[in-house]
Amino acid sequence: MTDWQPHTVVTEEIFDPGRVRALAQIFDDGLPTPEAGDPLPPLWHWVALPEWAPSSELGLDGHPRRGSFLPPIDLPRRMFAGGSVEFPGIVRVGDRVRRESIVESVTEKNGRSGALTVVVVSTTLVAPDGTAAVVEKQNLIYREAAPTSDAPAADPDPAAAFVPVGRPMVPAGADRWDLRTDPTLLMRFSAATANAHRIHYDWPYATRVEGYPGLVVHGPLMTMALAQTHRLLDDGTRIAALRHRNLKPLFCGNPAQLVYTRSDDGAHVELVGPDAVSSDAVSSDGAAHTTLDLTLTS
Repeated sequence: MTDWQPHTVVTEEIFDPGRVRALAQIFDDGLPTPEAGDPLPPLWHWVALPEWAPSSELGLDGHPRRGSFLPPIDLPRRMFAGGSVEFPGIVRVGDRVRRESIVESVTEKNGRSGALTVVVVSTTLVAPDGTAAVVEKQNLIYREAAPTSDAPAADPDPAAAFVPVGRPMVPAGADRWDLRTDPTLLMRFSAATANAHRIHYDWPYATRVEGYPGLVVHGPLMTMALAQTHRLLDDGTRIAALRHRNLKPLFCGNPAQLVYTRSDDGAHVELVGPDAVSSDAVSSDGAAHTTLDLTLTS
């Protein structure tokens, strides 16, 4: 990375009502679709302002090649590990905003699975009145390649056997929702967010190259589903800030639940996987795949 230097990228963009409607159709949760002039729900800027890279700039994994905005890290596996978002203002569907992004830090570490690099990207969305409306930090982790195995390659037939799940979020009790995933949901969310990472839609690549047991559910999809529970509860409060962590992957078709727990000044929401769902237990962080801590205001 001797020649690479962090630099600010500034773009002028519009919160496209069509992209907002597309996400509402993906969630299909019965809530009114935000229209032009309505406040943009928290985290929906990930869909309303997707970043499409030219096809010629994509790497083997489907992500844009590193070395321009992101540093030229040699480690092949990328994970959306979490981050924080503050909402000091309100942006509305149809608004023209200024996006300012920069790589804030690059940290090399050694973990249990080997070498890794943590990249922190800072983004500010400036509203039409010139004030900061969204202030975000995203943590990206790059890891070494999965160890090779002499076991037979995964058979793609199970992907073809998936039955469409219908609505992805289904009530499962007080402050609980089942999160149901299938390959079509993952494909639609990849398209909505301009995410070409092959682990989400390319079964042979996900299983044979990156070593996963199946298609990987997007970290942003899990995080947005957690935030969507606050909209579904509709308790009259607004999300002022949030922190999210992706702790371990969830694989397409595996049972999962979203569990919302209120606190004095906010809420804690978890996505728990098959073990916690089957035991009907309230999760601890050990069972959670993704967590979301909300700071709420009236």
